[in-house]
Amino acid sequence: MTTSTSPRTRTRTRTRTHGYQDLDRLLSLMNGDEKHDSAATSTLDAIWVLFDRVLNVSPTTADDPARDRFLLSKGHGPMAYYAVLAAKGYFPESLLPDFGSYDSPLGHHPDRLLVPGAEIGSGSLGHGLPLAVGSALGLRAQGRTGSDVWVLIGDGELDEGSNHEAIAYAGPAGLEQLHTLVIDNSSAAHGWPGGIASRFTAAGWSAVTVDGRDHEALYEAFTAPHPERARAVVARVEARS
Repeated sequence: MTTSTSPRTRTRTRTRTHGYQDLDRLLSLMNGDEKHDSAATSTLDAIWVLFDRVLNVSPTTADDPARDRFLLSKGHGPMAYYAVLAAKGYFPESLLPDFGSYDSPLGHHPDRLLVPGAEIGSGSLGHGLPLAVGSALGLRAQGRTGSDVWVLIGDGELDEGSNHEAIAYAGPAGLEQLHTLVIDNSSAAHGWPGGIASRFTAAGWSAVTVDGRDHEALYEAFTAPHPERARAVVARVEARS
């Protein structure tokens, strides 16, 4: 049985630099050859709420063993992730205009060796959730039950069998520290009877579906108690006008 502390009562380190109102401007600085604009904007609000109000991590604690971990599995279209990291002070916004260029650390998929704060390198879809399961297992084995693991995946990634194996394992394992954020922008090829959340609940997870643009709904879903169960938050997102 795990004994992780509720996110509502934990002390979280904050670095105040930019606010949500700055994100559109930061995104506009990354105007290179990028075909995944929709993939980026669909994740913007959820990533912001996590880094601004939920995750216990900051630029000064990015290597702290007790930190929360955020794994971006949906690595294509990483502009929203980069904008939030810049807004939170992980790297200067002066890096943003060179996004995707040959010598820029900010590639079209994040590289954990080049991007401050990045926990994993992403490329082939379907890897992030299995890595998050392993991270949660490792933290539990070390007794670090106060550190949460978050992974952001796209609904299309649920077409990958590796994710279903991870879901099937994590439910019975009772990985309370594991949280999966699914950005649902109707890009999955197959879908799931009863909706995406039902795929997780069938495997023993706690799961909820919310409006992926509603910051308060996201926050409530992110911080709701789910004792002895992994948590999935499905964020339904329509294209930004």
